[in-house]
Amino acid sequence: MKEETPVVISVKNLHKSFRLPTERAGGLKNAIFNRLKGIKGYNTQKVLNGISFDIHKNEFVGIVGRNGSGKSTLLKTLAKIYFPEKGSLEINGTLIPFIELGVGFNPELSGRENIYLNGALLGFSNKEMDAMYDEIVDFAELRPFMDQKLKNFSSGMQVRLAFSIAIRAKGDILLLDEVLAVGDAEFQKKCNDYFAAIKGKQTVILVTHSMANVREFCTRGILIEDGKIKLDSTPDKVADAYEKLWG
Repeated sequence: MKEETPVVISVKNLHKSFRLPTERAGGLKNAIFNRLKGIKGYNTQKVLNGISFDIHKNEFVGIVGRNGSGKSTLLKTLAKIYFPEKGSLEINGTLIPFIELGVGFNPELSGRENIYLNGALLGFSNKEMDAMYDEIVDFAELRPFMDQKLKNFSSGMQVRLAFSIAIRAKGDILLLDEVLAVGDAEFQKKCNDYFAAIKGKQTVILVTHSMANVREFCTRGILIEDGKIKLDSTPDKVADAYEKLWG
């Protein structure tokens, strides 16, 4: 009997909501008035409403849904940026989030200095960064600009540099939020080639609006609507369901 692939992420009955301030709560006077009258100064927005699933080692899972469905909140909860009010989350392995590329960059430092800064945040030593510096720069195609301050880089150049550093991170599980949509066509192809190379060799969770990426890279799809899982199936079935609803 074939041994079952181990579970690396287990999510059980996950709930997450946010408090959104109302206009009536603006200012100290209104806040006191509302409190005396028993009026809440906020509305509660339920974003995740009982999400449950398991992800097995080396699955490439595409999480899809329209804006506001809860998919990015789910990703940030998996990354422990947000914490759920209810439910459990178990992660077995090192998790690397590609959610906000370039977090930790300093615009007053050069591109070269930012490579070492970002590498340190990812846990690399200077010696390790020395060894991978040329590979990072060549992948990003930014060698002529590395001594310029980062604030002089275009947003696309910054994303290319950040992604080139991030994919060197050592992790068992990758969390990706629309990473494949960044950069120009040539750089997107590099991203696509990278994810094609790790498909089946590493656990990946991709939040995306691109059904082409779901069909090409994913081994499984999860469709979220109104904070709940509407469909958990093959990439083609999930992409078809998404396109039928919102395509």
